[in-house]
Parts: sequence; C-alpha cells; structure tokens
Amino acid sequence: METNFIDYVKIVCRSGKGGRGSMHMHRAKYVPNGGPDGGDGGRGGHIYLRGNRNYWTLLHLRYERHIFAGHGGNGSKNGSHGADGQDRYIDVPCGTVVYDAETGRFVCDVTEDGQIIMLLKGGRGGLGNKHFATSTNQAPRFAQPGEPMQELTVIMELKMLADVGLVGFPNAGKSTLVNAISSAHPKIAGYPFTTLEPSVGVVSYHDNHSFVIADIPGIIEGASEGKGLGLRFLRHIERNALLLFMIPGDTDNIRRDYEVLLNELTTYNPELLEKQRILAITKADLLDDELIELLSADLPTDLPHIFISAVTGFNIPQLKDLLWQQLDTADRNLSHSSAIAHRDKDITFLRDEMADEGEADDIIILDEDQLEDIEMLEDYELEDLEED
Repeated sequence: METNFIDYVKIVCRSGKGGRGSMHMHRAKYVPNGGPDGGDGGRGGHIYLRGNRNYWTLLHLRYERHIFAGHGGNGSKNGSHGADGQDRYIDVPCGTVVYDAETGRFVCDVTEDGQIIMLLKGGRGGLGNKHFATSTNQAPRFAQPGEPMQELTVIMELKMLADVGLVGFPNAGKSTLVNAISSAHPKIAGYPFTTLEPSVGVVSYHDNHSFVIADIPGIIEGASEGKGLGLRFLRHIERNALLLFMIPGDTDNIRRDYEVLLNELTTYNPELLEKQRILAITKADLLDDELIELLSADLPTDLPHIFISAVTGFNIPQLKDLLWQQLDTADRNLSHSSAIAHRDKDITFLRDEMADEGEADDIIILDEDQLEDIEMLEDYELEDLEED
C-alpha cells in the first residue's frame, strides 16, 4: 500500500546560465562615431532551499523531479542590461538534509522555518563591449559570454526534529505510549508493524514546558539485513538527544532484547550509541511487585530504567520526570545530533536505500549537446550588428 509519508526524494537541480554581453555599435543620425554600446547579460537564476513548517513530508517533491532556474537574458544595444533569470525556491519541511547523489557528500541542512540556503548559484552575465573600449581599441567587436549553469543531482532526506526517540520491537507499546502522553494519536492494534511510518507528538510538562517525542516503526533482529522494515526509519532518531528503549515486561529475556536493539543501532550508525538512553519496561500492569523486583535484578546497569503501563497510567508521570531530567542534563545534546545528521553518506548504502525507494534510475539527465540544441530553439537571439 502506497503511503503519503515520503522522506526520500531524488531531484536534478540546475541553475540558470548567464546571458551573453552584447557587442553592438551605436548607430544614430548625425553620430558618425557612436562607439560601442553593448549591454551586459543578466545573471542566471539561483536555486534556493527554503524551510517551511507547513510541510511534514517530501510528498510535494516526489513527482517534480527536475527543478531548473531561468537563464539570464542577453545584453542589447544602448547599454540595455539583460533580464536576470528567474530564481527557484524549493520548499522543504524542517529537518531536511541534502546529499550529493553521486558521492554521498553532505551538502546542507534545513532546520528552521523560513531558513533560506542557496543550493546552486546562477552563472554571471557577460560584459558588453562598452566595457572593453580603450584609447587604442575604441570599437571593440567582442563581448563576454555568460557563465555556464551549475547542475547537481541531490537526495533530500527528511530527519524528524524531536527530543526523544522511541526504539523497540513491534508491539512493544510505543504507539500506545505516544497516544497516552502526547497530542498525537498513532494507530494502535494487536498485530506487528501497526506503525508503518514515523509520527511525532508534543508532550506537555510542568510550568508550560514541553518536549517532542518521535515514534518510528518497530525494528526486529536482522533489520540491518533487510528483515521487517529494515533500518530505513532509524534516520529519524539521529537528531534526538535521548533514546527511549521500550521492551515489554512479558518478554522472555529483557536484557537480550535490549542488546539486540542496541546491536541493530550499532550496525546502522555507531554514533547513536553516544546518545543518552533510558530503558522502559512496558506492560507493567501484567506484572506484580515481586516479579518487578526479580526482573530489575537482571536489567542492564549502564542506563536508568523504569517499569510503566501506558494503559493504566502506571509510572507515566515518573517517566515524564525522568525524560525531562535526562534532557535537561544533556542540554538536549543538539550539537551532537547535528554532527550525526551532517555526516557524509556511504554511497553504497545510499544507493541501496534509493533502490528500495524506487528512486534509483528514473531520472533522465540531458547531456550538454542536447541542452544546447534545446536552448537554441527556445531562446536563441540574433545580435544586431548592422554595418554602415
């Protein structure tokens, strides 16, 4: 089933080329030696990225696969300057990271509403021949061509902006928790992989404070090998300052399940292990006090843990207190989150991800000869070089 949540797109972007300068000679009655008056060419259009909080996914860009800015106009007689090419603005949701599709190199990151980043610069317009008149060459019959356009095939990847990321197996109670403590209402059902796309919710706290929690589809052992939904959604917790591991209390071995989840995160990105972690044992309403005490003795000792039940509300206020305390201690760890988001991509891994998304080979890029033929048909103009 096709979803409207699109967090990967591949787009060919091309700025505009600069217009050529004019090499016109002034012609007027009673002006026998008018001299050069060729105007400059206009600059080519730029390509900009613009953060827009009204977008939550990259769906609006999925079928706009080529984004070209306008070319600069050519200079003309009487010193007329060519028109500047039309700029193009690409609106993206906050949290969008851009990579070079050929090399995997990190290009830029859009994190704020209204933030504008120049992705590609348009070519400068060429100077007209009036700039080259000298005492020894008073009638130059040459002008500058415009600078060429720039082209870049980019991959835009959405990484949700949230303070807390939930990590767990399918049916661990992640969506139930988000539904219980935030304003979000993800789908809840009694079968695996109920959550097929990430969701975020805002959790209210004391004194008008709040923090954002992100729920991603459950991962399973072997996800790094493509099992289940794979690791494609883990990118959405790369920005999170805190990871909340959620394991059901009725599982056979809580420590083993935690180690499996930790291993899958290590396979995806070892830097995720540097983030602060909390372990929440869910479905505690199925456990009595004696069993909780018994299970606590075998839990990992390198991170804080808490037993909760989102259905009955058991320890939910205490969980919010613990999350806020850890976030405050880590100062939300924004610098490290940015460092993870800004790393270059492994090009092999990137191509595999794009192949899974069906984005790998469906863009046609014209070569320079084809472009020249099209441009000559579209906007070719003859220079006015009338002779006496």
